[in-house]
Amino acid sequence: MKKHYLIPAVLILLSIRLSAGGFQINEHGARAMAMGGAFTAISNDLSTLFYNPAGLTQLYGTQFSAGVTLIKPNAGFRGPNPEITEYKVKEKYFNPINFYISHQISDNLVAGLGINNPYGLGTFWDENWVGKYLAIDTEIRTFFFTPSVAYKISDNLSLGVGFVFAYGDVLIARKTPTPFNSDALISMEGDGTGYGFTAGVLYKPLKNLSLGLSYRSEVSIEFTGEAVATGHPELINNNLLPAGNITAPLSTPMNLTVGAAYMPSSDLTITADYQYIGWSSYDVLEVTFDNYTFDDGTKTTSSVRDYENTYIARLGAEYNLNSTLSLRGGFLYDNNPVKDEKVDPTLPDADRLGFSAGFGYCLTDNFRLDLAYLYLRFAERKITNSAENYIPDTVTPFNGVYNSDAHLFGLSLSYKM
Repeated sequence: MKKHYLIPAVLILLSIRLSAGGFQINEHGARAMAMGGAFTAISNDLSTLFYNPAGLTQLYGTQFSAGVTLIKPNAGFRGPNPEITEYKVKEKYFNPINFYISHQISDNLVAGLGINNPYGLGTFWDENWVGKYLAIDTEIRTFFFTPSVAYKISDNLSLGVGFVFAYGDVLIARKTPTPFNSDALISMEGDGTGYGFTAGVLYKPLKNLSLGLSYRSEVSIEFTGEAVATGHPELINNNLLPAGNITAPLSTPMNLTVGAAYMPSSDLTITADYQYIGWSSYDVLEVTFDNYTFDDGTKTTSSVRDYENTYIARLGAEYNLNSTLSLRGGFLYDNNPVKDEKVDPTLPDADRLGFSAGFGYCLTDNFRLDLAYLYLRFAERKITNSAENYIPDTVTPFNGVYNSDAHLFGLSLSYKM
């Protein structure tokens, strides 16, 4: 049996969809989430540590915030063409967290620390479904630790900067056929760390108008792990299944966001953001084995990903009903970066619309509760030119129709000392 027969198994195992759609999570505070994520130019609670570090200068004393977002994704595939059988992912909830603390050092200088999970999620299919050679289990988690500092240059202008330390882990599994009329299961677990930075500007040219600019750099994570093959020990012992130690570099995209916030009255704030995501940096995926050699004598193989740069447009509003209760709503359009031929069931991405609502309630003068709900509706995606074959070493493209949506619930608790 030729070794190249099973090479695609590992390429797809590590083909993680970290995209503005996909695995990028932008909900890191219930207040901002309820406003559609349009928060770059308002940035007046602790989630500013994620959305725009310059907003720290609007926070006084010492403040704490902790929150969680409960995500319930749904996805289905109908096909492969010309079949119309429908397959559904298994039910799975995800719960990215956020924790923030800030401290006012002086009238003009504020420091803070943010901890959150900006990349994550996954898909879980039945182990014997029609796409088992492309994906069964796919899950990734990341933890970003971001100490930041902001300085108020004047009453109208603040600058902020932060350092990012990132940790990520991944678990991916799929099956591969063998010459014995049965399948082997190939799974990979690994983790890695990386570094980056964030920076922001907050400018208030008028009393009722503020403008924001935020930048988050790429973070390169060197995943180190192990590919494990189960089933058919005779193949494993003869080094005919891809297994052993693996390394794979992967970069999260840079994000550049500009925003505006307008207050037509003292009780109403209207916000808008445009978020640009530099996904063209994810052009090739390379995987290196310690103990597995391919037919050409190398230990490294690669797969073209060819992602496109993309964007998210956001609108939000907040109305202060009284001194203790605020009502919020928002809308977003998220343009996905994955070309049709590159879509596969590891994460069936598509353009999406988001509709959000929520409220904030002051339990005491120092203690606030924020709740949010966001519904994401993915556009139906019909694939007719898939580059993936659902039976390896054959010309059987995995064409069909993907449908997805997601429900997100956010909660944040904030305390001011």
